[in-house]
Amino acid sequence: MTAKEKLSRSAPDSAAPRFNARESWRIFGIMAEFVEATERLNAIRPAVSIFGSARIPPDHSYYVLTERISRLLSDAGFAVISGGGPGIMEAANKGAYFGKSPSVGLNIQLPMEQKANPYQDISQTFQHFFARKFMFVKFASAYVVLPGGFGTLDELLEAMTLIQTRKSRGIPIILVHGAFWKGLIDWFRDRLVSEGMIKAEDLDLIQIIDSPEEVVEAIFKHYETRGFMPLPEEHELMLNL
Repeated sequence: MTAKEKLSRSAPDSAAPRFNARESWRIFGIMAEFVEATERLNAIRPAVSIFGSARIPPDHSYYVLTERISRLLSDAGFAVISGGGPGIMEAANKGAYFGKSPSVGLNIQLPMEQKANPYQDISQTFQHFFARKFMFVKFASAYVVLPGGFGTLDELLEAMTLIQTRKSRGIPIILVHGAFWKGLIDWFRDRLVSEGMIKAEDLDLIQIIDSPEEVVEAIFKHYETRGFMPLPEEHELMLNL
C-alpha cells in the first residue's frame, strides 16, 4: 500500500465536521472554567495548596497529620486549598474549615473515586485537570505535599518544573513525612543529578519537614523579607503560566 493510499484510507469520514465543531465549542467551556475560578478565588490570598492521597481513611496517621498542619496554617492566616475530595484532601479542608481562614476545594469530575468532602467554604468544580492545576499554582504561596499516588506526584512535579524553568515564581515546596519521600529523593539524586538530567541545586526547590509547626515556620521564613503577594515582576510572570 502506498503512502497516498494509506492517507486516503485514514481520511476523515462525513461525521468529522460535526466533531470538529464540538471541539471548537469546547474551548469556550475551558475558558469559562478559568474565568469563573479566577473570579471566585481572587480574594483568598495568601493561600497554601495541600496535596496527598484520596485513599487515606480518617483514622490514618497521615490524615491526622494533614489536619493538624492545615489547622495551624488556617489559624496563621492562610487559606488552604485542596483537591476537594476524600482522604488527605478532606483532612486539609477539615483543618482549615474549623480554623480562622477559608477552606477551598478544587474538585475534579472523575468517573470514580472523587467525591467532594463537606469541609469547604469555597467549592469549585473542574472538568479539566489542566485548568485545576493552574489554579493550584496561581493562588499558592506554598505547596505542602503529603504522601500520595500518581495525582500527588503529578502536582508536585508540575510545580517543580514551573519553578525550575522560571515559568512560575519561587515558592516553598514542602514534602511531609520524610520516610515516605526518601526513596524518591534518593533516586532524584542518584539518577537525575548523577546523569546530568537536572542540576544538584534543583533539589533545593524542595524541603522535607515532618513537624506541623515547622511546616508553618518554614513558610513564614521564606517570606520574612517580603510580602506574600507576588511582586510586580512575579505577577507579570504568572500571567504567562
